Amino acid sequence: MDIQLYYTEKGNGTPLILLHGNGEDSSYFGHQTEYFSQKYRVIALDTRGHGRSPRGSEKIPFTIRQFAEDLHDFMDEKGIDRAHILGFSDGGNIALVFALKYPERVDHLILNGANLDASGVKPSVQIPVEVGYRICRFLAKRERSHDTAGSAVRKAEILGLMVNDPNIRPEELSENKNPDFVNMPKLVIAGNKDMIKDEHTRLIYASLPNAQIRVLEGSHFIAKENPEEFNRAVAEFLE
Repeated sequence: MDIQLYYTEKGNGTPLILLHGNGEDSSYFGHQTEYFSQKYRVIALDTRGHGRSPRGSEKIPFTIRQFAEDLHDFMDEKGIDRAHILGFSDGGNIALVFALKYPERVDHLILNGANLDASGVKPSVQIPVEVGYRICRFLAKRERSHDTAGSAVRKAEILGLMVNDPNIRPEELSENKNPDFVNMPKLVIAGNKDMIKDEHTRLIYASLPNAQIRVLEGSHFIAKENPEEFNRAVAEFLE
């Protein structure tokens, strides 16, 4: 790996890796780290270019698939053969891409507020993102032309994750015959007022083999807003 990912670690037992959402960092999971460290070795990562993890060379793509490769390299560095993986929002997308490519490395998979592509996000959220992305791309070109790559470049990359990624077809889930992927227990969990369309969340669930679904009271940010119910649902699934 060209960079060192920042992470926090607490507890012992089976590793449980937490992957935060777009533009956030590992501190998002404060309520989960404390709770799950009583039974698991909880590792909360800052993904590339987020929190305290560096962006790395601009030659390295800033994509969900690159973040999944970063996770693979991180697990290799730490000698982690298999882990439970819980991903929120873009972190859920990273977790899903990772599980598709490296299913033998995933014990249980938890997808919280994930989406397969931009069409899964409610227009009230996605349209402003698309507009902001176009504006930031335009400003980023001006920055680069003056060799002053700065905030517009950064914002364009962050928003680009929500516009261009992860682009997974439902058939990639439903038609995957790898026994490690098929047999892996999976939980799809979302808020009943989530920014991800309910029908999209249910499409992910219906496309995944060996999956459960839980829809809890709350918004996209249920792990932070409704941690007791969220943690209980995840704990029941893991146990």
